[in-house]
Amino acid sequence: MHNLSPKSKAYAAAGFTIFIWATTYISTKMLLVDFTATEITFFRFVIALAALFLMQPKGIPFQNLREELLFAAAGLSGVTLYFMLQNLSLTYTLASNAAVLVSVAPFFIAILSHFTLQGEPFRRQFFLGFLLAIAGIALISFNGNFILKLSPLGDLLALTSAIAWASYSIILKKLSAKGYQIVPFTRKIFFYGTLFLLPLLPLMDVRLGLDRFLRVQNLLNLLFLGLLASALCFVSWNFAVGVLGAVKTSVFIYLMPVITVFFSVLILREPLTWVAALGVALIILGLAVSEGRLYGDKRHEGKSAPQAGE
Repeated sequence: MHNLSPKSKAYAAAGFTIFIWATTYISTKMLLVDFTATEITFFRFVIALAALFLMQPKGIPFQNLREELLFAAAGLSGVTLYFMLQNLSLTYTLASNAAVLVSVAPFFIAILSHFTLQGEPFRRQFFLGFLLAIAGIALISFNGNFILKLSPLGDLLALTSAIAWASYSIILKKLSAKGYQIVPFTRKIFFYGTLFLLPLLPLMDVRLGLDRFLRVQNLLNLLFLGLLASALCFVSWNFAVGVLGAVKTSVFIYLMPVITVFFSVLILREPLTWVAALGVALIILGLAVSEGRLYGDKRHEGKSAPQAGE
């Protein structure tokens, strides 16, 4: 890894992050037996905060009100709102609906980037790739069952969570220009995200129930979500956005259903239908087009990034 360019490291970091995030639904599903969605969100973030503090205790001091508000906005949009809205949407709508709607986040990121960030203009190939990838995601999500069961509230919540993630990506790119070390940088965002979650806990029937943590399965799943999927993966994702830019990094989101299909076939021995296979092919083609691989696009969008090892 030391011999790789920053851009290559960023691509590897984004791919690693998406790989882990694509598998978290298994842990979450297992934890939902003993925990509510809000409890899972809260406990995984507390574990992540503790882990990030142990990795690098020195934090980022207060600089000015504008910067502090940006950190708070990043925590609110990318941690509190994104996860809460996504979890709530699944109680009202089908998982297949939510999967497609959440996956439109790169589209919103491209729109917001064009109007708020310099150096990330509209590119025709991005939107062509987006359409191809969304078509593929839809095929995988519905897997031949083309009866779309609309649930206005649940679908709106899923779509709003995608907008929240897009907002987080834009704020993250702005903060990346400050050049802070990546671990305290991520911890400060998590601090605000957890802080905004606290007022919601009494309303969501959250309880300590320490006996639940004594079950090995629960403890291991929470540690996986907190240490790997939250602490480590947010560090790697934030690094990737700092180097590649919000738009280029976001297209890796398309790979999540591809990874899900791969593990379903490999581990669960589920059959690979022609519909799912076509969906996978469209997603990979869409990713290649969005990244400019079929157009010879060599531009480097990111100019600065949080530093991982300063």
